[in-house]
Amino acid sequence: MSTVASLVVGRDGSTSKGNSSNGVSSDADRSAFLNRRRKVDCILIGGNTARHEPYKQTPVPLVIISRSHINPVAGNDMSHLWNLSAAQALSKAKEQFGEKILIEAGTSIIIELIDQGLIDQLDLSVTPVTGGDHPIDWRSLLEKFARHTLVSVDDTDFYCATN
Repeated sequence: MSTVASLVVGRDGSTSKGNSSNGVSSDADRSAFLNRRRKVDCILIGGNTARHEPYKQTPVPLVIISRSHINPVAGNDMSHLWNLSAAQALSKAKEQFGEKILIEAGTSIIIELIDQGLIDQLDLSVTPVTGGDHPIDWRSLLEKFARHTLVSVDDTDFYCATN
């Protein structure tokens, strides 16, 4: 698959806790997350994700979609700040860096790209965490795909959804 979106949520759909996805992550999710990043040509995120998550170092080029002119991860020499739509940034990233793009953006960008048919695969981690912030209906995200598989590791459910 060339374009994969990665998302971690708590069992109740919480997408963050304490302004970070680390608050809803698990050891199993973190391991899968780091492994996934080593297999792509580029990571694409939004400006809000760049401001709240640790992106000072990445194993591959990092594209940040933002209207701001200030790079929130200026210390990352592999970061690129683009004022483009999510679809435009995805297309440009494929042209510049290669076909394997990992979307680690927030839910609004991920849902926008899914609804435009631009995500080939959704890797969704559901951890036992509850009581976090910005909940989403993660089951409805899975329903946007034709099929999905489920693998459980420790207390984390890993869904891989494709069309």
